[in-house]
Amino acid sequence: QVQLVESGGGSVQDGGSLRLSCVASRYTGSNCMGWFRQAPGKEREGVAGISPGGTSAYYTDSVKGRFAISQDNAKNTVYLQMNSLKPEDTAMYYCAAEPFCLLRGHKNIAAMTKADFRYWGQGTQVTVSS
Repeated sequence: QVQLVESGGGSVQDGGSLRLSCVASRYTGSNCMGWFRQAPGKEREGVAGISPGGTSAYYTDSVKGRFAISQDNAKNTVYLQMNSLKPEDTAMYYCAAEPFCLLRGHKNIAAMTKADFRYWGQGTQVTVSS
């Protein structure tokens, strides 16, 4: 069992920045970690993901060059630095974890979907106004 707690959301102007944090109860170094978002009336979509040890990262096309995912295993924390925010980034952002993902056959973080992550946080709201 892994508990995830997100923080760092808020309201910013177009072009602003936020840094989301996700604290995991354990096993960060062995987890595949992902950030997903869901806007009202839309499907939950993957935003970024990071493999165990941070050896590889994934970004959806719409955030490439603006968002950066990182992790601090000593703090069991994964971050999502979001720069140049746009109104279309407005959504509830969720952290997700899949412990020991490599042992479970998930060799490519970019190929993981929301169905592949068993543990989820409660979400943190990001609102970007124009």
